[in-house]
Amino acid sequence: MILDLPAPPSGQRGWPWEAPAAPVSPTPADAALPRITIVTPSYNQGAFLERTIRSVLLQGYPNLEYIVIDGGSTDGSVEIIRKYDRWLAHWVSEKDRGQVDAINKGLRRATGDWVAWQNSDDVYCPGCLHAVARRCLRDPGAGFICANVNLIDASDRVLTDLRFVRPTRGAMLAEGMVLTNQAAFWRRSLHERIGYLDDSYACAFDFDWFLRVLRVARAAHVDRMLGGYRIHGETKSHALDELCRKERLAILGDERPSRWRVQLYRLRRIGLLLAHGHLYYLARALARRLRGAEMHRMPE
Repeated sequence: MILDLPAPPSGQRGWPWEAPAAPVSPTPADAALPRITIVTPSYNQGAFLERTIRSVLLQGYPNLEYIVIDGGSTDGSVEIIRKYDRWLAHWVSEKDRGQVDAINKGLRRATGDWVAWQNSDDVYCPGCLHAVARRCLRDPGAGFICANVNLIDASDRVLTDLRFVRPTRGAMLAEGMVLTNQAAFWRRSLHERIGYLDDSYACAFDFDWFLRVLRVARAAHVDRMLGGYRIHGETKSHALDELCRKERLAILGDERPSRWRVQLYRLRRIGLLLAHGHLYYLARALARRLRGAEMHRMPE
């Protein structure tokens, strides 16, 4: 399947344009790999959409269902989607009510055992879907799986890494987004219990969704980089920071944590990162905080 994909645009090299030099090696467990559905909501992100699509298809995952829901783009996105039509389980381009509506449309069509959405300007890392599948096979009691992500720029260069630990609902209430959708997967059967994403939120719908998931599902964490979260001039969360803050406060309601509870969960996260051997990551974060405090104290 990978070899049949259209060639990347001239001059484009490396991931996500080309398959990794050392593809994922098959194992006996591959015969039982679960079906995974990926949904990509798309709207006028033609500059990045093809990278997203290729990062899914170049996984070489044998039991993949890929759905693209476009909101009626006018920037060439539809032509990109058509280019990959034969590798998609379903796609549509029509006016919708926004990103959450598009995600929900795709999730309602999904048939996978596990599902996720990947934004049309973000990517998966090589080997992501195999890593998630093998984790769910080793841990059949888990209903939610997440992993670490890289922050990347408009040219796919890694800016920094974000390392997480096994999330809990309490950790999200205390610390906010302790995971990102760019490397988050859950059992499709959860939708029968908790419904779909809430489109009354324009920005913090992911915060609301993962809080709801973690209320009913036991989470597992894969300690490797499985997603790329792109930072660029039109990134939604940057343009709507204040709205995101207000929506998150509304979602928290009377569950807003006390200061001691926030500190408790921070200590938990630090302890788990140390247990995973991420001393350098913690030292780097501490150095940034100290530099920030020093700049704050500097006279103007």
